[in-house]
Amino acid sequence: MSSACGWLAAWVLAVSGLVPVAAEVSPDGVVSFKLGGAVVTRYNAGPKVAKPYFWPVVTPGGVAITRDWPMVPDAKEAKDHKHQKSAWFCHGDIVLEGYQAPKRKGIDGIDFWSEETGHGTIAGLAISTPTGNGNGPVTVRTANTWKDSTGKTILTEARTLVFRARDASSWIMEVASEITASEGGIVFEDTKEGSFGVRVRDDLTEKPGKGVLTNAEGLKGEKNLWGKKSAWCDYSGPTGGKVAGVAIVAHPDNKYPTCWHARGYGLMAANPFGRNRSGFPDMKGRADLVKLAKGETLKLTYAMLVHDGDAEAAKPGERVFAK
Repeated sequence: MSSACGWLAAWVLAVSGLVPVAAEVSPDGVVSFKLGGAVVTRYNAGPKVAKPYFWPVVTPGGVAITRDWPMVPDAKEAKDHKHQKSAWFCHGDIVLEGYQAPKRKGIDGIDFWSEETGHGTIAGLAISTPTGNGNGPVTVRTANTWKDSTGKTILTEARTLVFRARDASSWIMEVASEITASEGGIVFEDTKEGSFGVRVRDDLTEKPGKGVLTNAEGLKGEKNLWGKKSAWCDYSGPTGGKVAGVAIVAHPDNKYPTCWHARGYGLMAANPFGRNRSGFPDMKGRADLVKLAKGETLKLTYAMLVHDGDAEAAKPGERVFAK
């Protein structure tokens, strides 16, 4: 086959969503996800992390979207919010009913968001062998235990990762979290600090970079979309000499609408739990906290859409979820 024919075949596979995808699990609990043979993200879930996170996060065109610090200690980036490690899922205040957690200022229960003294941890118990390697999608199933700073289990979680190519310029990581109140009733307290978040690299931020936050309603910029309900939010702009970005998309079957804790300094987080106290404008006056009775399970699914080009080209509202 000529090189021209080979390129054409690869292009046809790409635009049809058939770029070869694969996942490999290392002994230390790191899952490497590959697109066309190249690693585009790793799921870091080993025993030394406070909570699992995706890093790096790279577009099909080879553009790194999320920041490297603190994973790279000497990265030439802003060194704030050490807990905002690239991309992750958690919540900032969870109460186990009938249990008095170690007290922390401003926290009613256990803080799984920050990594300050007394924070909770999300411990990975198991990672399955990936299934579906080839033209995708690839599925990896994980089991987590959420614990407080004393090691007490607060809840359990089954987390499923589904990775696939979307087209020649984007890929999708679908994250389905099934949270079970295994130890007793739990309350997701009212805080802006949650839940599926990404922290973009400095030159992709609104300030000091030239990035743009955009939501499904077409609102742009932190001041216009922070705390608003929307099906998706995108952070994109010029970075590394190209235009690229990342969107988080809420599954339409999620039980609770998503508000956006999205900041000009580089944070974008989908939060279904914030109410009046969070300060979200679209939840003003709301006090209906999300609660689970013992044994009850809540499923939340979000997709991370990593793309070359801007939000308009990426179309986060189209062809994101397989079903």
